[in-house]
Amino acid sequence: MEVTSPDGWAWATAEGTATLTGPGTDPHGPEVEALMDYYRIPSGEHPDWEEYRSVMVSDRRVLMAMTVDHMYGAKIR
Repeated sequence: MEVTSPDGWAWATAEGTATLTGPGTDPHGPEVEALMDYYRIPSGEHPDWEEYRSVMVSDRRVLMAMTVDHMYGAKIR
């Protein structure tokens, strides 16, 4: 995975193993539950979990978890 600064002069790359979960077809299935857990970490409770579940399935959302083995980058300016 790589991220770059808006001006393009700084970047960082993370290398590792990624695991994908989803997309789910059941709004109450484990794939959607994993997306709900991910949502809760920074944001707390959603105001309408049923709507959230429905959108995760209809948008075919996927959760990526990555174990970083190596990271490097540079700031050129």
